[in-house]
Amino acid sequence: MDAARTLEPQTRRYGLTLDDCRLDDFRRLVERQSSLADHPHAKSIEKNVVIYDSAALVKATGSNEEPVLAELCNLLTDGPGVAVFKRAFTDLSVIDRASEVFAEIIDEQHRTKTGGGDHFAKPGANDRIWNSLEKHCLADPENFALYYANPIIELVSRAWLGPAFQMTAQVNRVNPGGASQTPHRDYHLGFMTAAQIGRYPIHAHRLSPVLTLQGAVAHCDMPLESGPTLFLPFSQAYEPGYVALEKQEFKDYFAANHVQLPLEKGDVVFFNPALFHAAGSNVSKDILRVANLLQVSSAFGRAMETVNRTRMCAELYPALANLKGEGRLDAAGVASAIASCAEGYSFPTNLDRDPPLGGMAPKPQSALMAEALAERWTTETFIAALATYDEKRQS
Repeated sequence: MDAARTLEPQTRRYGLTLDDCRLDDFRRLVERQSSLADHPHAKSIEKNVVIYDSAALVKATGSNEEPVLAELCNLLTDGPGVAVFKRAFTDLSVIDRASEVFAEIIDEQHRTKTGGGDHFAKPGANDRIWNSLEKHCLADPENFALYYANPIIELVSRAWLGPAFQMTAQVNRVNPGGASQTPHRDYHLGFMTAAQIGRYPIHAHRLSPVLTLQGAVAHCDMPLESGPTLFLPFSQAYEPGYVALEKQEFKDYFAANHVQLPLEKGDVVFFNPALFHAAGSNVSKDILRVANLLQVSSAFGRAMETVNRTRMCAELYPALANLKGEGRLDAAGVASAIASCAEGYSFPTNLDRDPPLGGMAPKPQSALMAEALAERWTTETFIAALATYDEKRQS
């Protein structure tokens, strides 16, 4: 019989906490060396980062791409978790034109005092373009087509997420003097506090990394002084890792042991979203370090049906207010009703209009509804707030 089935109920675990994070266990996991034997299509390994020649890799897919797909998937799962694809863009004029589009958008943001906010860096330390994917497409559709026709972007995205993946992108320009980010894991669980993460079961910690893929297209040469991303290879495999970075000893270990590689314009980096990483400090005098950050999502992260939750919230609110006021529903009952009606997640949203100021995620619809009930808003006030909420989230 499976050992897990023989456990007494009181010994079974639900979530992961700071008490589950042990640095010695972590060190045994990450203090390994990657081997070219595990990555037969790779060109080299530098500081445990697997390096591919993009043209050779695409050619190797040939009539049988399965060995390449398997190698990339295994690299991201059980291998070092990060790879650089050299010369993924051979026509650098495509990169240069996209950079012009991004610079125009940033200039407009400065002129109109829009944009702003960041997830793991002090707001204002760099320039962000939220939803660069859509803005790029609308500004120059031809360049967008040439840019995203890149075979490496498609190949690695499909290797990790399968077909029908969803592309999103955000530009990050770290200006001279821009400080590094704090070490972190990425979306989904990586955008939560340890207290929030503790409310999710252990299997969610295992699931979160396979729902997204992180990538970055280098839009300029990135010597080390410009602050290319810091990585800790193999750290994606540490199960309590989403909460571990709340502990100073793990942050200190990252600071002492991360690796960093220079990049050239046209290189692309892909890595497991659970890998410990952080954008580096730009200590150069004149390099505007520009990367287009690709966040690719699994097609499976969707509900089966389209639901108009705004309309439901507007109809439910007065009934809930009455039931609460009359004492026919307690706080737990109200919260349960809200959970089955309102959108309980902050994403997707329009991060220009709804930036993560004061935290890593904007307020979800469910929190707005709970706040309205707690403060006894009128139905009219709540409906107006819902309209404002929806407007912020529109592209």
